[in-house]
Amino acid sequence: MKDLLEIVWSFIKIGTFTFGGGYAMLPLIQREVVDKKHWATMPEIMDYYSIGQCMPGIIAVNTAAFVGYKRKTALGAIAGVFGVVLPSFIIISVIAAGLENFSNIATVQHAFAGIRVAVGALILDAVIKLFKGSVKNIPSLVICFSAFLLSALFNTSPVWIVLSAALAGLFLFSPRKRKSE
Repeated sequence: MKDLLEIVWSFIKIGTFTFGGGYAMLPLIQREVVDKKHWATMPEIMDYYSIGQCMPGIIAVNTAAFVGYKRKTALGAIAGVFGVVLPSFIIISVIAAGLENFSNIATVQHAFAGIRVAVGALILDAVIKLFKGSVKNIPSLVICFSAFLLSALFNTSPVWIVLSAALAGLFLFSPRKRKSE
């Protein structure tokens, strides 16, 4: 029970201080789950993020479920999800109750503008960490830039990009290919 409460508390902290979605939470997950608690390695977190991105649902919830499951199987997954969702639920409920009354105040609008910039920086930090952790050779660099170009220039559906990258990974990184090199 103590381990489950520790999972819940860790993800409450992550969920409380994460603004801007799942990618913005990567530095907090790294600090809490990898550096502090040693529940997972950074490559494992990158894998959880990658799989979580491909699955339906919120990447933060998916990642919390993976980390919790690794720690304490199904109950750990539930604990991780509960912990990461609870702060958002409370914060959104409070904001929704009062936002109509405050959204037109210039100070509030300026605060949100500052938050958006900070969230952009956090997402950029997550992108850099994902890039450094994933792009280790020329084939992975080609997949990365191809995926970026398909998304940015051609507005290709993420589903097709992920499926294409998976196929390219199977082809470029297959054990048969490595043995012949």
